[in-house]
Amino acid sequence: MKTNKLNIVLIFTSAVLFTSQIFAQEKEPKSVGDLAKKLVNPIANLISVPFQSNFDVGIGQYNGSKMTLYVQPVIPFTISPKLNLITRWIMPIVSQYDIIGEGTSQSGLGDAVITGFISPSQSKLTWGVGPAFILPTATNQFLGGKKFGIGPSVVVLTQINGWTIGGLANHIFSVAGDENRSDINATFLNPFFGYNWKSGSGIIINSEYTHDWENELDIFVVMPTLTAVTKFGSQIVSFAIGPRIHFAPETRPNYGIRAAIILVFPK
Repeated sequence: MKTNKLNIVLIFTSAVLFTSQIFAQEKEPKSVGDLAKKLVNPIANLISVPFQSNFDVGIGQYNGSKMTLYVQPVIPFTISPKLNLITRWIMPIVSQYDIIGEGTSQSGLGDAVITGFISPSQSKLTWGVGPAFILPTATNQFLGGKKFGIGPSVVVLTQINGWTIGGLANHIFSVAGDENRSDINATFLNPFFGYNWKSGSGIIINSEYTHDWENELDIFVVMPTLTAVTKFGSQIVSFAIGPRIHFAPETRPNYGIRAAIILVFPK
């Protein structure tokens, strides 16, 4: 348990210090409303470090609970005057109870997902394509698949006035790893839409659908969230909170909640 806590502290500290030291001199956006719109865009040319917490209860036959904290730095790179590379890193930190059996618990790191989107710097329709990878970084056999995976990923969206409508999708399959574990062969769809006011507040509706082709399993959850942007000293911070409404599978949680804090470092 001490090791898990140390991992959490190191990840938080390194993410914050790395981005703040390198990008502290960057210019801020024209308005809070403009910044709020950029944060809805998964491939905005904007450096951010989201800490997203998902808490679900009433899971499965043992009425289990699960807390997953996703550390998700988004770091853009300029390839050419017309192209950007937007990298998204997702590292889950998991604590779960009564999931695999009554009175059981597991905690630690889950498998990491890394995506790189090639995106035009100027386009009427915002889009990006690139590879997505799953890395077997889980510290517990029940928190990851022990498989390396790769596959294509795409995101498309449009923003008109305060409205944002778009979606992200990927399909990842395993290419190596523990032969005694199930292969990865999954499609992920993430449509989203929402509205942001000039004050920086907004409402976003995210839906996440995963089809596991290997085990013929569907997972579907919808998350309406309220968002806001503010400042603590010179640090720009975005907040989000809302329910997690589960529709599938049959062993789905009874209810859940999502809350996020995003540290923003405008370019």
